[in-house]
Amino acid sequence: MALACKCPRCGQGNLYPSGFNLDLKPACDHCGLNFAKSDSADGPAVFLIFILGFLLVPLALFFENAFAPPLWVHAVLWGAIAIGITLGALRPLKAYVIALQYKHRPGDWE
Repeated sequence: MALACKCPRCGQGNLYPSGFNLDLKPACDHCGLNFAKSDSADGPAVFLIFILGFLLVPLALFFENAFAPPLWVHAVLWGAIAIGITLGALRPLKAYVIALQYKHRPGDWE
C-alpha cells in the first residue's frame, strides 16, 4: 500500500492530493484516519540518499571505466538520473515511512 500511496489503515484512500505534491491530505477520504499526527521528518530523504548512493556510484564508476566520457557527460547523465529517481521515489518512500509509523505505533494515531 505504501508504493500506491494509500492509507495505512484501510488501503483505499489516497495520502496525497492529486498532482505532484508532498503535502498529506488532512485525513483519509475512506476511513477518516487523521494524517496530521504522522511525521515522516527526514526519513524518506535519508533513505533516498542511501539508495541513490548505492545505485549511482557503482554505475558511474563502471560507465567511466567502460567509455571514459568527458566530465560534462557524467554531470548531465547522472544529474538527470538522480533527479528522475528522486522525483519518482520520494512520495512512495514518504508513504512507506508513514505506514511503518502506523504499524509500529498505532496508539499515536488515535
